Amino acid sequence: MINFLIRAVIFLASAFVGLVAADLILDGFSLHWNDWWGILVAVVIFAVLQSVLAPWLLKVARRHAHALIGGIGIVSTFVALLIAVLIPAAGIGIDGPVAWIIGTFIVWLVTALATWLLPPLFIKKKVDARRDG
Repeated sequence: MINFLIRAVIFLASAFVGLVAADLILDGFSLHWNDWWGILVAVVIFAVLQSVLAPWLLKVARRHAHALIGGIGIVSTFVALLIAVLIPAAGIGIDGPVAWIIGTFIVWLVTALATWLLPPLFIKKKVDARRDG
C-alpha cells in the first residue's frame, strides 16, 4: 500500500512538473495561476488519464498497430491534455497547433524524466528510514 501511495505521489508530482515546464517554456500553453484549485484539478485529471490511457493505448496498439507502440507515451499525453483542457474546472489552456504539438512533447518528456528520476529519491529515503527504524 505504501509503495502504491509513493508511486501515486511521484506520478502527480511528475505531472505537475511537466505541466509547469510547458507553461514556463511555451507561449500558448498556460496554467491559470490565479486559480490554484483549477491547477490542482488539471494535474489530477492529467495524471489519472495518463495512467489509464497509456496501458490501454499500448494494449490497443499491440493488437492493431504495432508501429505505434513507440509513440504511445506521446499519444496518451496528447489525449490526456486534450481532455484536461476540455474540462471547464481544470486550470489549463492550450492555444494554437504549435502549442499543442510542442506542449505535448514538453509535458511527455518532463513527466517521463521525472517519473524516472524521482523514485530513487523516495525509495532511498524509505530504505534509509527502515534501516534507522
